[in-house]
Amino acid sequence: MPCLLPNAGPQRVLAASNFVYTVGSGLYLTAGVLYFTQAVHLPADQVGLGLGIAGLVALALGVAVGHLADRYGARGVYAATLVVQALATAGFVLADSFWPFLFVVCAAAGAKAAGIAARSPLIRHYGGDRPQEFRAYLRAVTNVGVSLGAVGAGWVVQVGTSTAYRLMVIGNAIAFVVSAALLVFLPRVMPVPASGGPRWVALRDRPYLLLTTLDGIMAIQFKVLTVAIPLWLVGATTAPHWLISGTMLTGTVIVIAFQVRASRNVVSPAAGGNAYRRAGFAFLVSCSMISLSAGIPAWAAATLLIAGVVIHTAGELWHSAAGFEVSFALAPRHATGQYLGVFGLGAGLAEAVGPGLLISLCITWGRPGWYVVGAVFALTGLAAPLAVRWAQNQRNARQPHLQAAENAAAA
Repeated sequence: MPCLLPNAGPQRVLAASNFVYTVGSGLYLTAGVLYFTQAVHLPADQVGLGLGIAGLVALALGVAVGHLADRYGARGVYAATLVVQALATAGFVLADSFWPFLFVVCAAAGAKAAGIAARSPLIRHYGGDRPQEFRAYLRAVTNVGVSLGAVGAGWVVQVGTSTAYRLMVIGNAIAFVVSAALLVFLPRVMPVPASGGPRWVALRDRPYLLLTTLDGIMAIQFKVLTVAIPLWLVGATTAPHWLISGTMLTGTVIVIAFQVRASRNVVSPAAGGNAYRRAGFAFLVSCSMISLSAGIPAWAAATLLIAGVVIHTAGELWHSAAGFEVSFALAPRHATGQYLGVFGLGAGLAEAVGPGLLISLCITWGRPGWYVVGAVFALTGLAAPLAVRWAQNQRNARQPHLQAAENAAAA
């Protein structure tokens, strides 16, 4: 299991900022929807609509703010996104009807997506020879922070009062402010000059866009643990309902313990493509096992579900490691924020369409739907190495121009 803080220096500052941020995120991820339905008393359908619109806003902002981070300095832009997210989150306490709710949730979601893109140049600059591995380390830290936040959210849900929910919201906003304040200790990263080519170069990189699409399809797997398995366990199996927490805890512990180790073996785009392929087959196996947990004794269903979650999380490790590798390795240094903003579009679309798709296939359709979902993951994994090869060939063809641009940025 990784320690919370790496070696002294910029990496430690980024890790500490990320840890505080994710403790706050864990509060919201666990009980944010309940705050709006239980404390604010908004109808669930209005909350769902607002969150969907906020997801679309987030998609629109990631690429643009990533470009700003490249041109004007990543530290300042990233800190600004954290401050905006803190203000928007604090605004939740004033959202007493749909339109104020829509405004603050769109602002919070947009700032979150923008922050992910703006942080990417910092990870690349301070991540050493292997920023992909440092990114994997941050993901492990993220799981620790989210777990701690979830514990606090559990207390809020158990108490269930409006005061407790509002304290959760304020605590979330404070975490974002502290996360931004810690960036004061991070040395400034000088902005890089434009390369002289097209402004939105990432949107013209067709192989990279294809990889973004494939990663987005694969990213639907994150909703298997948080949406499909809980609904399946309750509605289709005889397994005890407390096992929902057991499946979440199992996946979280595995990610914390093994994400960095899994990423150490993915050291090139080609290795990333192969990791996508392994992940796809792991998801096919896990989906098949989960589908078989219906209609059998409780102990057998629980055994199959936990085993399926373990295999699914192994696939998640490979998928995340592959995404870290190809997204950084195939992005030119002078446009890291813009490229990583584009790559985040895939995960954003998965966030928007994944829950509804999994409910339709796995819950409404039932057992055959699990096989379809698993097959989609496997086919996506098979396509990834071909897309990586195309991207590498195009990058090699453009290498002289990219080298000139990166030399100019370094100068």
